[in-house]
Amino acid sequence: MIMNLKNITQNFTQKFPGDFSANTMQRQTPEVLFCSVKPAEFENTILIDFNQDLSLETGLGALENDEDFLAAQNLPENFNTYATAYAGHQFGNWAGQLGDGRAIYAGEIFSSGKLTEIQWKGAGATPYSRHADGRAVLRSSIREYLMSEAMFHLGIPTTRALSISKTGEDVIRDIQYSGNPQKEQGAVVVRTAESFLRFGHFELLSARNQTDLLKQLADYTIENFYPEVNSENNHNKYLDWFQAVCDGTLKMIIDWYRVGFVHGVMNTDNMSILGLTIDYGPFSMMDGYDLEFTPNTTDLPGKRYAFGKQGQISHWNLATLANAIFPLVNDEDALEKILDSYGKKFWTDHDKMLANKFGFDEVLPEDDRFFTDWQQLMQDLNLDYTLFFQSLEKPISEIKIDDFSNSFYRNLKDSELTRLSDFIGKYQERKLKNKISETHSLTLMSKTNPKFTLRNYLLFEAIQDAENGDYKSFFRLKEALQNPYENCFPEFNQKRPSKYDNQTGCSQLSCSS
Repeated sequence: MIMNLKNITQNFTQKFPGDFSANTMQRQTPEVLFCSVKPAEFENTILIDFNQDLSLETGLGALENDEDFLAAQNLPENFNTYATAYAGHQFGNWAGQLGDGRAIYAGEIFSSGKLTEIQWKGAGATPYSRHADGRAVLRSSIREYLMSEAMFHLGIPTTRALSISKTGEDVIRDIQYSGNPQKEQGAVVVRTAESFLRFGHFELLSARNQTDLLKQLADYTIENFYPEVNSENNHNKYLDWFQAVCDGTLKMIIDWYRVGFVHGVMNTDNMSILGLTIDYGPFSMMDGYDLEFTPNTTDLPGKRYAFGKQGQISHWNLATLANAIFPLVNDEDALEKILDSYGKKFWTDHDKMLANKFGFDEVLPEDDRFFTDWQQLMQDLNLDYTLFFQSLEKPISEIKIDDFSNSFYRNLKDSELTRLSDFIGKYQERKLKNKISETHSLTLMSKTNPKFTLRNYLLFEAIQDAENGDYKSFFRLKEALQNPYENCFPEFNQKRPSKYDNQTGCSQLSCSS
């Protein structure tokens, strides 16, 4: 058992109205924010991995003999496990009540001045499972477990993963939505976050005209997670809070662009109120640069959540949140002003991020054209995003066009090679305008551009091995992702092999998990 399991509380259930019937029948749950839920029983659970560093950090402590808790089994009698209700816009359309369909909360733990929520993903059905079974498969569980930790080590705000266990049961999934469901191995991930509250929690209460409860939830959020705007005499508290949510969301999205992360399903119910990357489904790290790339087969053909649209969609999602909290603010102009500033600040911060990637000490007026030309070059030549910047990371006099051959996904024409060579020349000229030293510039680049990104093909290979009982690739990737800005594992620092170009699970995925 985890040593400090007794320190987990369920304060959320004591502060808000809930349904304590433990009835998992899938239904509408008006007037409540959560329902009590008992996890499913699994007979042959096997722990695959436990993140002890995270456990110690959250105050849970080290793992002792009993691993049942990590698979939501044999829980203490005083545990009021529960699932929360939220709503959301899915692919731009109002979906009404959604809720935790595969997530069940163990509760919260408070340690070293920080609150951490703990939940199982894949531990059984809830009233919000929407005609599904509440289970998760090993395939998607490995993806979330490794990717959430990879994002953490990249320095990007994210939920985290405490453990992954096999449940010992088979789960039926149609991975391609082709009418050909197959058995897959079931699994449970324990994940943590300061809070799992989403835009959709506030949308639900607003849509139901539960203004008093909306205010109560907003006050709870501000008090626990936004103390900088929590003041009894602050008459603009909710506006200040909305500004802080916008700032956190902006930072997250800019970081996604910095490392080439594509979320794949940026519905409002998948947007964290704390600006955390949440709900790792059909995500992908960018291989060949393509603003229109979406890893989500469900997002075709419109590509609403494509790589290049993530800034625009985050703005759209924040507008839906503004609508939801309007009853607390009652100032349309003030909310619109914050949203307008988000759009302007996005491009300012985006250009600063690109300047860092190129090793520039500041953004110059002419850099707008430089960045546009670079983007068009990457798009037209489909160069590998991560490897391209690694090829630039050397003294400018040493950069040669041959350095970029490892980022080509096809044979380039002579005219295209000339175009790339011309750009390299322009880059060398631009870098001479730096006021910082070459050494300082290279240090800036090394801290900004990862050497390791958890590409889908690497996950695909690790999953195939794990499904056959071999976890060596899994643990190798886990080791590699902990130092992403150092080239400690050159065998992983490669472009996607051509054999995976059209492989489901590598280039594109569905939401099936």
